[in-house]
Amino acid sequence: MSHPSRRTVLTATATTAAALTLGAAPARAVPTLPGGTSQDKVLVVGMDGLRHDRIAAANAPHLKAMMSEGTYGTSLLYANPMAATSSGPGWSTISTGVWPDKHGVKDNTFAGKKYGQYPGFLARLTQVRPALSTYAAVDWLPLDTQGTITPGADAKLVLDGDRDGYTGHDATIAAEAEAIIKGQNPDVLFVYFGQSDIVGHNQGAGSQAYLDQIAVQDAYLGRLRAAIKARPSHATERWTVIVATDHGHTDPGGHGGSSVEERRTFVLATGPGIAAGARPIDTRLVDVVPTVLKQLGIPVDPAWGLDGKPIQERSADPFDTLQSSLTGRVDETGIPAGVLGFTHTPPSGWSLINNAMGTGGVTEWRGWSFATDEFWSRTQRDQSRELNVRARGVFAVADSDEWSDKSFSGNYDTTLVTPAYDVTGKTTVRLDFTTFYRQEGAQSAQILVSFNLGAPTAVKSYTSDVISQPQSVNVPVPAGASSVSFRFHYTGSNNWYWVIDGVKVTTS
Repeated sequence: MSHPSRRTVLTATATTAAALTLGAAPARAVPTLPGGTSQDKVLVVGMDGLRHDRIAAANAPHLKAMMSEGTYGTSLLYANPMAATSSGPGWSTISTGVWPDKHGVKDNTFAGKKYGQYPGFLARLTQVRPALSTYAAVDWLPLDTQGTITPGADAKLVLDGDRDGYTGHDATIAAEAEAIIKGQNPDVLFVYFGQSDIVGHNQGAGSQAYLDQIAVQDAYLGRLRAAIKARPSHATERWTVIVATDHGHTDPGGHGGSSVEERRTFVLATGPGIAAGARPIDTRLVDVVPTVLKQLGIPVDPAWGLDGKPIQERSADPFDTLQSSLTGRVDETGIPAGVLGFTHTPPSGWSLINNAMGTGGVTEWRGWSFATDEFWSRTQRDQSRELNVRARGVFAVADSDEWSDKSFSGNYDTTLVTPAYDVTGKTTVRLDFTTFYRQEGAQSAQILVSFNLGAPTAVKSYTSDVISQPQSVNVPVPAGASSVSFRFHYTGSNNWYWVIDGVKVTTS
């Protein structure tokens, strides 16, 4: 959440808040939802500012049960200048299934929001499957007033935790959602708990109080899971439960910045077709919405422009096969020794050409490397490495800026070569990939194509920034060609970097 003034306000009104959380809020009649129409049902639970690496130390049997019964993918958020690690952008990303460069929410002012073009998933469901019975409960008010979560819900519970305190309101949300799951027939629910963020701000994510609050919210999750199992029609229903958070917290408390701790997020899901005990490296926060849609049997329209994919679908990215061979730091000092995150060994069939590469420099970044978000973005904060949002798992990166942090001679000159692909009898070959490129000075980034092992020809050059975007290049296949390979050639001299991921070659 993190309004700039929140900690001050809450401290100043602690007595009032305490009085209100002791049951002073008026009782409310549970709303009556329209009858559900689907045997496929989804409960999404949002826990604000829940740093996933603290769950293990908490008394959290239900979160831990979901980790063994389902799929648990952790990842890192963006940071400024794309968006702050705060709740406005975080919940917008979860609800819309797109990154802040699309939904437009960069901070808690919600200025620039584009929910008309990228609606929240309950609003989307109202458009494409209006017969579904939907419910939303939130106690961070902007999730309702700004239109982030609640539009499209058949019934909603909206409380003001900033004004009244979140402890009592979280309890009210848990009780009402439990009653609706047990006593009615909802199809899709979004249930939000906010006190985890408040404790993170006031006591810090490193505190026992934070662990205690995880335990409180875990108990709410347990009640909701038990309510699902207690439904008379449970045996014939297919329930998916998803838990996610909008951002992390520093150990002393607070978020909004670019530290790894503030950027920590997760998606945890159980349900039909979702593997038990899986720990994928290619999950991102934008995957909540596509997972909801898949579990409801709703096909994704490409026109929606979603950035995510269902949590049970693995990317076919060749670089992700390198996960088990990643090693720890060599020359980098800012990366903890336990973070395994880079290798220079390419995937099977790929190769590197470094014969024009200078000598010396930082070992990790000498020529194209294969790295993870956590490893690479830790090298130096606030140089936009945090904006690599559309890469997943392991990606290829050429970083002349980091290489130059240790004495070197000569230029940075490195080429990444794909395997050879069969193009016999084809007229066009298409290269799809995700790229993140920062331009500076005389550095160059070129994609070249080679048919039948012939001389490589440039088919695309980058001369200006491309901040984590999908790209495609179509190349005509010359008569008689039987094979094609592509090259990514980067040169620089203490300039910026080039990231490549999700490479796919198709023919037609």
